[in-house]
Amino acid sequence: MKYIRTPQPKRNKSRIPFRLNLLFFIAFLLLAALVAQLAYLQILNGPRLAAEVDRTNKTTVTGNVPRGLIFDSKGRELVTNKANNAITYTKSVGTKPQQMYDIANQLAKLIDKPADNLTQRDYIDYYLAQTKVANRITKKLPKQIQKLPSADADKLYKYQVAYVRKHMPTLTPIQKEAAGLYKIMNGATQLSTVYLKNQNVTAHEVAVVGERLTQMPGVNLGTDWERSYPNGESMTSIIGRVSNEKSGLPADELNAYLANGYARNDRVGTSYLEKEYENVLKGSKSQTQVEIGNNNQIVQSVSKFKGQQGANLNLTIDSAYQKKVEKALDDTFSSVRSAGAGSLSDGAYAVAMDPNTGRILAMAGQHQNVQTHKVEDDALGVINRAFVVGSAVKGATVLGALQDGVITVDHNTQADTPIYLPGTPVKKSVYPIGTFSSLDAASALEVSSNIYMMWLAMKEGHYAYSPNNYLKLDNDIFSKMRGYFNQFGLGLKTGIDLPGEIAGFEGPTHNSSGNLLVGSALDLAYGNYDNYTLIQMLQYISAIANNGYRMRPYLVNSISQTLSDGSRGPILSTTQPSVTSKVENTQAQIDLVKQGMWQVVHGTNAWTTATSLNSLNPGVAGKTGTAQGFARQSKGSPLTETITESFVGFAPAKNPKIAIAVIIPNLKAETTTPYQLQIAKEMFSDFYKMNDIKEDKGYSIHQKTING
Repeated sequence: MKYIRTPQPKRNKSRIPFRLNLLFFIAFLLLAALVAQLAYLQILNGPRLAAEVDRTNKTTVTGNVPRGLIFDSKGRELVTNKANNAITYTKSVGTKPQQMYDIANQLAKLIDKPADNLTQRDYIDYYLAQTKVANRITKKLPKQIQKLPSADADKLYKYQVAYVRKHMPTLTPIQKEAAGLYKIMNGATQLSTVYLKNQNVTAHEVAVVGERLTQMPGVNLGTDWERSYPNGESMTSIIGRVSNEKSGLPADELNAYLANGYARNDRVGTSYLEKEYENVLKGSKSQTQVEIGNNNQIVQSVSKFKGQQGANLNLTIDSAYQKKVEKALDDTFSSVRSAGAGSLSDGAYAVAMDPNTGRILAMAGQHQNVQTHKVEDDALGVINRAFVVGSAVKGATVLGALQDGVITVDHNTQADTPIYLPGTPVKKSVYPIGTFSSLDAASALEVSSNIYMMWLAMKEGHYAYSPNNYLKLDNDIFSKMRGYFNQFGLGLKTGIDLPGEIAGFEGPTHNSSGNLLVGSALDLAYGNYDNYTLIQMLQYISAIANNGYRMRPYLVNSISQTLSDGSRGPILSTTQPSVTSKVENTQAQIDLVKQGMWQVVHGTNAWTTATSLNSLNPGVAGKTGTAQGFARQSKGSPLTETITESFVGFAPAKNPKIAIAVIIPNLKAETTTPYQLQIAKEMFSDFYKMNDIKEDKGYSIHQKTING
């Protein structure tokens, strides 16, 4: 039997395509990598990464402290600090414009903050602080501007500003106030504190803002300080001023202040004592350590240092005596103006010093605008204005001649013969020619002989002279005489502890052809050529009063600290009297000049120049000065001849405790009233009364008479 095998259909072998296997393999590798990465993160670096999430940065924020106080020599308060309530803002790291915009709007509804001195750009910046507004405006700009990369954000902002400038909506009064607040906040640097309002903050404003501090991040309540003047503002031109929070650091010294740790809105002394002693008065800022989370928000703040109020300045000036000097100056200059003698005068100035130490006792000044005739306080004119002072310098001329050897203590009589030069008016004294046949040094000072001083200069310059012929002098005559004057401080800065002192002005020594100005050299000898400041004149007369020591003037007697309870603390430092130099004269030579200055006040000749002071007891010694000059009412108006009245002196003459210098520049040429002596007499008299200086036996080394 044959079996018939039925053919079976051929079965196809199942096979997975290679590409699918490849995909499965890649997926497996990725999964394995992910598992490995998770293991790496969780097992090996889990703690570190968890700490990174919770990471905070620590930084230190500084805060302002009250400036040091200023007292007069008797402990009276001249400058204090007035505490004002303030609303402050501390800008966090990464604060967005929208956040400040929202805070400004909320705060504007709670406080009254007038929008003063805002520009159109300030309003535009405030308007663009809204994120939605900025985005909407960007969409209206050309496509190429919209596509600017983030690195060109400033460029994009300029286009936004330009657009808004043309399409700026009208802001409500509240929005304008908010714009002012936004400007302040936006101008703050990160983690710096600025004042949103520090003037006239009411109790209601303090309350409503305090209730909502948590709703306004960065806003806080604080205290601001401003300078107060309990004794009036009579000395503010010496004390100086402090910048306000709005003006901040002076632009011309910005970088220097920033390098020394100041913030841009810090208050600093901008003039005179406030500026000179800035490092002393500013104090040490408070320090708060701030922790900032990874979201740039302040997590915690801890006070590390409460700060230290600035140290105090104790001045050499007695404010009561200062007011007396100011009144004498004011009353006298008012008389000058009432008499019609002061229409061209720059003002009047006076200064007093202890000649033995350099302590300034009073410093006062008035400056007149000759066009408007408005008079302003200008005590600093004592150090930053220079004048031709006239015969007041003759003491230095005589002492220079004594050093040079052209006269001696025992042989100093000269013929009082005027000097005749071609093409020049006769060079003479104020009294008629022939009044005196000869004069010695003391008598020449008494009657203020110009002739005597010019002959001294001629002898120092080894003159070749005959009347009406050209005078020949050594080419170094100017440097020689100025060298003698410099020994007393004339023509040099005194070194007073105030900024802005000038050295005065020296006249030319040669003309355009190179020829020596011999006539000017003679004028220099009696004080009618170079310009000196009044503080230099004071240093000069003090050097004579104290027997030859040029003392550095100073205004700050000591520096002290304020205790935490507000009381005056210990003295930190005391200014020691400083001798700048010693003049090269013997005591006998100085005594000769002192005798002449005593005779200036107590002499009996008709031409004695300061007899109006001889009633003062104890007696004083000094030297008057009258300089010829010219002044004009305004630019382009004709020059008018004027005179400048000056006086330097010391008292008591026997044992000096005060030296003074007074000047009234550019009086009418025909003025005969010795206004400077009126001021001097009151200055001496008031000093005697206020310091209980009693009668003494006067002063006389050897009384000489005038030959004539």
